Amino acid sequence: MTDPTETILAYLRQIGAGLDPDFLREAVRVMSALLMEIEVKQQIGAGRYERTEERTTYRNGYRDRDWQTRVGDVPLKIPKLREGSYFPSLLEPRRQAEQALLSVIQQAYIQGVSTRRVDELVKALGLSGIDKSTVSRISQQLDETVRQFRERKLEGTYPYVWLDALYLKVRQNHRIISQAVVIAIGVKETGEREILGFDIGASEEYAFWLAFLRSLLDRGLQGVQLVISDAHTGLKAAI
Repeated sequence: MTDPTETILAYLRQIGAGLDPDFLREAVRVMSALLMEIEVKQQIGAGRYERTEERTTYRNGYRDRDWQTRVGDVPLKIPKLREGSYFPSLLEPRRQAEQALLSVIQQAYIQGVSTRRVDELVKALGLSGIDKSTVSRISQQLDETVRQFRERKLEGTYPYVWLDALYLKVRQNHRIISQAVVIAIGVKETGEREILGFDIGASEEYAFWLAFLRSLLDRGLQGVQLVISDAHTGLKAAI
C-alpha cells in the first residue's frame, strides 16, 4: 500500500505547490525546543524547577543558534548549563535528524499526528527511557501547531482557485479502504501558488465539497474570479 503522505507530497510537487515553508520552519522550531528540553532533563537528572537527588547541575539560560535546514534557517534556543555542556543530538552531523523531523511534521499536516511516529523519532535521536506521557505531550504540541496553521485566516485575494481530488488506499480499523483527499490551491496575482486547505472523506460527494468550500470562505477566502476543476457533478454544484 502506498504511503498517503508521500503520494500527496509527490502530487503537490508535480503541480508546483508544496507545504508552506513558514509552517514547516515553525513546526521544526517547536519540535526542536521540546526535544532539547527532554535531552537536557535527562542529562542533568531533573526537569525545570524540579528537585531531585539525581540532579547534577542547573540550567543557565540559552544560547541562540540558527539551524540551516532544507526549509530555511530555524532559530534555536539551546539550553546552557552551569557546569558541563550540552549539545543537541539534532545537530549531530551523523544523524538524519532533520529528515526524520520533517517526515513526522509532513505526516502530521496531511494525516494527523501519530504518537507512534513521534515515539520512533524520539528513539531515532537516541533518547531512551521516554515515557508515554512525554511522547503524548510532544504529539499534542505538534497537533496544536498543525491546527493553528490549517485554520489560519486567509489574507489577501486569490483570483484563481484550483480544486482537485485524489483517491488513496488507507488502512482504517485493520481494513484497506479508499478515501478522497480534496485539495484547494490558491493562485495570487503574483502567480504564487499556496495550499489553501485540504480534507479527507469517504468520497467527493456534493455535501463533502460544500462543507470544504464553506470552510475556506469562513477563513477569509475572497477575490476569486475563476475556479479550475474537473466536471464532477457534486463539485460543480458545490462551487
